[in-house]
Amino acid sequence: MSLLQNAWIVAIALNSILLAIAVIAPKKLLTPAGLIHAGILGVLLWGTLGWSGYVVMMVYFLVGSGVTRIGMAEKEAAGIAEKRSGARGPENVWGSALTGTICAIAAYLLTPTQPQLVPFLLLGYVASISTKLSDTCASEVGKAYGKRTFLITTLQAVDRGTEGAVSLEGTIAGIVGSLVIAIVGWAVGLIDLTGIAICLVAAFVATNLESVIGATLQNQFDWLTNELVNILNTLIGASVAIAIALLFYRLT
Repeated sequence: MSLLQNAWIVAIALNSILLAIAVIAPKKLLTPAGLIHAGILGVLLWGTLGWSGYVVMMVYFLVGSGVTRIGMAEKEAAGIAEKRSGARGPENVWGSALTGTICAIAAYLLTPTQPQLVPFLLLGYVASISTKLSDTCASEVGKAYGKRTFLITTLQAVDRGTEGAVSLEGTIAGIVGSLVIAIVGWAVGLIDLTGIAICLVAAFVATNLESVIGATLQNQFDWLTNELVNILNTLIGASVAIAIALLFYRLT
């Protein structure tokens, strides 16, 4: 049996065990449908990237779930909390991870034929997750602790939880969140030290562009849901990171 076959068997076995544990756990971080989709995501990530890619996503999920619950009672009272008290459904799973999954699958498929492209895709993978945790931290910490909240396009003072709103507290939390994922990505060998800096820049750009989208477009189009905006957010983060890396590669 080949190593590739072993990786997929391990992926299925591991995620089946984790899925069973999550079903009986008293604290629900995912809805029933969310659990199934998260299991599919887990199999895909372990099968394509191995344990290293899986660890990066698990850190995002655990930290992001924890951050979402910061000040939950106050946010629910103000009507600005995540639905289902932060429990993730399928739309949240793929809104957060679709871009990263595409990068992972592409890296897996191109490894035998075009290995020179794989480092860029791995950087895109880490950057997309770094971007998503940046967005989650910025939003949730800003809603919980933001003292002064401004609309990113006009700098007009607005209420916490307003689409497109930013705060100093949220911005700092977003930078820290992106750094956490970038360091994990480096620690497991998916990116190098330069990649950490690239992920920070990409996540900062993407998170602020998402705020611009929220302030200008999201309320104008019913189809532009939070989940679709999340996909755009992570896609921007991955694209910016890969573009920077390609430019750096050419310059060096």
